[in-house]
Amino acid sequence: MTTKLLVANLSDIDVKGSRRIKVKELEIAMFRLTDGSVLAVENSCPHKGGLLSEGMVCGSTVHCPLHDWKIDLKSGNAQEPDDGCIKTFETEIDHKSGSIYIKI
Repeated sequence: MTTKLLVANLSDIDVKGSRRIKVKELEIAMFRLTDGSVLAVENSCPHKGGLLSEGMVCGSTVHCPLHDWKIDLKSGNAQEPDDGCIKTFETEIDHKSGSIYIKI
């Protein structure tokens, strides 16, 4: 069963910035990209568990702050030569109110 949660407002996240939220035991990193989209992923690098919300965003990729693994925010896959994957979450933006929803 999928649940749609109101988690933030666009004004809460700077462009190329991130925000960390917690839903029960699940920690999620949300990123606002330069194209206006907001993507959400599990906030843990598949390598050593670095907090991706503290990483640098380039395009739609976040660089893990611990060992510079590059994680595609759309697919959740690590870029080669590294190998691993994290969970991604569907997001929805209400552009009238600026509300950001995540489907879990």
